Amino acid sequence: MAAEYQDPDRRVVDYEVFCLDPEIVDPSRFRPLRIRGPRPARLDAGEYFVCLGAAQTFGRFCARPFPTLLSQRLGLPVLNISHGGAGPSFFSQHPQPLLRYLNGARFVVLQVMSGRSEGNSRFESRGVGHYTRRSDGAELGSDAAFDHLLRTESRAVVSRVVQETRANWLSSYRRILTGLTAPTVLFWFSSRRPDYRQSYDSVSGLFGEFPQLIDADTLHVLRAECDAFVSCVSRRGLPQKLCDRETGEAVTIRDEWTATPWELNRYYPSPEMHQDAAEALEAACRRAAGLERSKGAEPSTERRGAGVPFQRAAAALKGLFT
Repeated sequence: MAAEYQDPDRRVVDYEVFCLDPEIVDPSRFRPLRIRGPRPARLDAGEYFVCLGAAQTFGRFCARPFPTLLSQRLGLPVLNISHGGAGPSFFSQHPQPLLRYLNGARFVVLQVMSGRSEGNSRFESRGVGHYTRRSDGAELGSDAAFDHLLRTESRAVVSRVVQETRANWLSSYRRILTGLTAPTVLFWFSSRRPDYRQSYDSVSGLFGEFPQLIDADTLHVLRAECDAFVSCVSRRGLPQKLCDRETGEAVTIRDEWTATPWELNRYYPSPEMHQDAAEALEAACRRAAGLERSKGAEPSTERRGAGVPFQRAAAALKGLFT
């Protein structure tokens, strides 16, 4: 869905989308993945970095998202490999072509993506926030799917499905990380902290704000598998008034995914939030790239393999409510 933002959003931002490699497939549409530009002039091994993630990494409604700002700060080209609504399984279903670019990078910024884009025993997912219900083949959005679950099943059943979803989310990240040799900076980019109060009264209470369904315990398991961890929690600049990029006039954006037209952006990170993200990431990314450390940067304390072995921890998490 990320490249598909280009047409409805064209008055606000030109995303300069392009096809990086026809072998890297968008599993939700079964066609080559198109990513946000600009396309780097060269991709010599070790002379660029990658940001891998969802719409927050893509930078919807933002002319200069954090990958671009970070590229300018570090003096290194960036590949912004991202897709709206993506969870880790979006990228882990066909990992080999993608890994060529990830392992050619100086380092990888790996976004903590949503859990609602992951499948479970009740719903099959192709890596974005849309499901096929396994019992009858019905196509549902993730909100509608979990709303039906909340209304028709016991709390114990819902809890079990949530734990399955989180365990599968971790397994999808592991499929990416298993073949990844470049240093990895795990990035939490959200308007909330990881530890949220989950409730069973509504879908919003169950999911929490982005990244939906991901709590502190689940994040802790993933952090142990990455070389560094950076968090940026911000709401600066929200809501964002959408304006024509040439005239500055207010515009209304209509797309096929949301029922209400966009006049204000209340969901995606604002330009100011992307500035906060680039600032938060710079020191850890300089270390990952082997560049001179920026003044005042604190050393990282999060290292890959520092915690519970990933497979055992994921299995334990899945078994909590089974």
